[in-house]
Amino acid sequence: MSAFTFDLLVVGGGSGGVRAARMAAQRGARVALVEAGALGGTCVNVGCIPKKLYSYAAHYAESFEEAAGFGWHVERPRFDWGLLKTRRAAEITRLNGVYRQLLVGAGVTLITGWASLVDAHTVQVGYQRYSAQNILLATGGTPTVPTVPGAEHAVVSDAMFDLDPFPQRLLVVGGGYIACEFASIFNGLGSQVTQVYRGQQPLRGFDDDVRVFLAQEVRKAGVDLRLGTEVASILRTAAGLEVRLDNGDTLTVDQVLYAIGRVPNVHGLDLEAVGVARAADGAIQVDAHYQTSVPSIFALGDVTARVQLTPVALGEAMVLVDHLLGPKAGKPVRQMDYELIPTAVFTHPNIGTVGLTEADARKQFGRISIYRSEFKALKHTLSGSTERTLMKLVVDDATDRVVGLHMVGADAGEVVQGFAVAMKAGATKAVFDSTIGIHPTAAEEFVTMREPFIASSS
Repeated sequence: MSAFTFDLLVVGGGSGGVRAARMAAQRGARVALVEAGALGGTCVNVGCIPKKLYSYAAHYAESFEEAAGFGWHVERPRFDWGLLKTRRAAEITRLNGVYRQLLVGAGVTLITGWASLVDAHTVQVGYQRYSAQNILLATGGTPTVPTVPGAEHAVVSDAMFDLDPFPQRLLVVGGGYIACEFASIFNGLGSQVTQVYRGQQPLRGFDDDVRVFLAQEVRKAGVDLRLGTEVASILRTAAGLEVRLDNGDTLTVDQVLYAIGRVPNVHGLDLEAVGVARAADGAIQVDAHYQTSVPSIFALGDVTARVQLTPVALGEAMVLVDHLLGPKAGKPVRQMDYELIPTAVFTHPNIGTVGLTEADARKQFGRISIYRSEFKALKHTLSGSTERTLMKLVVDDATDRVVGLHMVGADAGEVVQGFAVAMKAGATKAVFDSTIGIHPTAAEEFVTMREPFIASSS
């Protein structure tokens, strides 16, 4: 008989925590999961899923306008913010139920409340203590807000889905993917959007061509993007929120969104009392097997701040369960590869990217070739839209391998996912060139770019 109540106790019911708990329970382990809020974590409740639904909603405004170019006579549409919120909430509630059914069906014990560590094998939730051979911390991240005078009048991304009333004038502060996505979404839904970012281009860490191109496109779409600018103060007035910028400009808006980054969600876990080491940014430090400085305590997902993406947390969860309990019969032990992770940004237009930026490829390989194409998509030859598409390949000259692939355009995430598989398999530019394109599509451009935009540069 084990001295512990559970074999694995998971703290956090987000994507990584739910996946780890369910998979471990399916292997026969005694598993508990502690969650104070709705199951599904950030992604399901206030992140990927609702944000993508709102992105779809915003695209309809463009579609109604563009339909005229194809012969459709559409009366001026009317947007119902309240109905969208209701429909979204119903879908999220359905997903919460699905997560609960999956966990209960696998035999996971669900514990509702806030958890704190008592020792290396014990967690306290309310007045109850639970023991486990191993503890997994999968508590995710949380938005951060700076100490700007009046910042208490602003909201973070978690609150954007249920704003009341709809903000006719919105200021978005930040230049990361969350800020850029919400700027595009609310611009599409009809809000007058201003976005301010202290950097020289949005989306730090992305390829420079992508950053410049996106800034150009969102401005054309109506977002007032102001770079090299920060908020100095926010004051509530009868006319709205009066925002003073560091360049002396003043804006009056209905709502201010701060989307300047997320920090590991470790508040209340009592990590220090147990001796779980953290990095300077607050992230829980783990080794290659997601083990913390306390051998029986593990962590994965955003709370480790390694790669803050839902599919990464899911992958880490599966690798961890294999490490703790062994793989499924007849299956190899899973390994996590952090190279060539594809990602998408649901701005308008979308961004899809996988692999190295041009700058990073130059540092790593020296001699590279760049293939770049910019064009108006076939759809927009009739739609009347001025939106353009950017596609870019980064190729290592020594091996001919495609080491970076970037796209800004409609459905970029859908397009790039397939190319990511090819790149994981080591596809070369010659393989791309020998692949027949699907015509007429935007995606075929990736296999028809023959002449380098920049060749053999170092």
